[in-house]
Amino acid sequence: MNGVFHFFILALITVSAFFAIWFKDLLSSVISLAVFSLLLSLEFYVLQAPDVAIAEAGIGAGLTTAIYVIALRGCKALKKSGGERR
Repeated sequence: MNGVFHFFILALITVSAFFAIWFKDLLSSVISLAVFSLLLSLEFYVLQAPDVAIAEAGIGAGLTTAIYVIALRGCKALKKSGGERR
């Protein structure tokens, strides 16, 4: 049973990585990367490394996703203002 669950998680990781590359919209790609990171933390937990799983979930999924979303919002604000800063 553990092997089937392990394979299922790895298949979902591969699918989320594919969608992160495939999406044209950057926000969708960032969300797909967050799902990738959460699935990776689940895989670390299955591999009996809970400390690495917590670090991956907190930093990889939480902090990195927040930084990417803030950067995307900043780029959209620059685009709306014409790209000029005064």
